[in-house]
Amino acid sequence: MLGVAEPVEVIERRIDELRAAVRQAVMAGDRLRARALRAELRSAEQAWEDALAGLAESASAQGPRPAPRVSDGLVPLREQVHHALTVLTVPAAPKLVIEVHRAFFAGEILGARLTSLRRDEERSFRAAPYARPYYICAALTADLLAPARGLLAVSTWPMDRRIIAPLSPRVHFLISAIRVAEHVERLAEPSPAATRLLWRFAVNIPGVGDGFGATEPQVVTCAARAELDIHEDADRLQREAAAARARGQLGDAEQLFGGRLRAVPRTGTGS
Repeated sequence: MLGVAEPVEVIERRIDELRAAVRQAVMAGDRLRARALRAELRSAEQAWEDALAGLAESASAQGPRPAPRVSDGLVPLREQVHHALTVLTVPAAPKLVIEVHRAFFAGEILGARLTSLRRDEERSFRAAPYARPYYICAALTADLLAPARGLLAVSTWPMDRRIIAPLSPRVHFLISAIRVAEHVERLAEPSPAATRLLWRFAVNIPGVGDGFGATEPQVVTCAARAELDIHEDADRLQREAAAARARGQLGDAEQLFGGRLRAVPRTGTGS
């Protein structure tokens, strides 16, 4: 069991270890162990949230300080992306990943470096499957089970969470808004980047209000949840159906990075 005083880096390593252990238990068919490990994983993820909030409050109390240079290489790119996606909990475009990281973490993600990240992750997986605790992978379209253009996900998420159905873009937008609002609410003094990010979500949610005053986290969360209730169940059913097809039709690598599109032969006779 992790205590709230554990350093963030220790908790992150433990989360990675638990995710790998959950996957191994699931693959081995050990449901009891998988259930116990998932409970421990949820506790570790909550400890990470608490530790992150503590760091943010400490940073606010100490005043602004220069962020570490990207060239310092203190945090690998894939970990930076993983941090941002863990905040959102849903697939996201590189631009949003960059904005979330800027709002809640030190350092910068350079957009140009994201271009080849998913391809590098796929090559690594195919060379040595499951050698890493997680991979930055693709979201898959519900109809073709092909990579959804420009969307990044995390390999340890359940398959249905990595599927993009027709309603998913709006559902994911609302979930992201809620997650960002929750993180902003934990900060004693949100950074300008965090406030701007919350506002960009807020102005696209009915019932929040207009202008820069629409940055109250609780207001954003309430309005987003109200709309989410309308779409969530239908979206979930579509994603679950597609996920079941993916598990039956795709190999391990294709479930993470998408299947290749194949030409469908014509049927019938010509005149």
